Amino acid sequence: MNADEIQIVHLQPMRMASAYGFGEHPEDQAWQQLANWARPRGFLDNIEAHPIFGFNNPYPTPDSPKYGYEFWIKVAREVEPDGQIRIVEFLGGAYALGRCEVQGHPETIPTSWQNLVQCCRDNNRVFGKHQALEGFVGTPDDLDHLVLNLYCPIIP
Repeated sequence: MNADEIQIVHLQPMRMASAYGFGEHPEDQAWQQLANWARPRGFLDNIEAHPIFGFNNPYPTPDSPKYGYEFWIKVAREVEPDGQIRIVEFLGGAYALGRCEVQGHPETIPTSWQNLVQCCRDNNRVFGKHQALEGFVGTPDDLDHLVLNLYCPIIP
């Protein structure tokens, strides 16, 4: 990833429904929770109106194969928590945006993150303390066609 492939964007505040998983494959757990809740409500029918984001929470560590992953989907003000689905208020912020073409190779995700972070360092970007995000182009159902927008928090 080089500076020409990175955009600087600002995400607006959003109300998000959140699902959480923890274990050796927490993405699968969290996605099933969110999909089971969001699909019958029609939220997955219009990803532009209901974008999906995810992030590690907590990050993996070298001494444990277990870590957490949280999925968010944008929802309207009237949507309320339900069972394991929480509601969070995302405050938005400035981001360096890079793209990761996963295409069935999830090992490209950490490498793409490392490249994005290094590109930010090389271009003297100051990192922000707001949440780093993986924005899903489509839904996470199909790893063979998965594309992520990587949002690295920066201070503009």
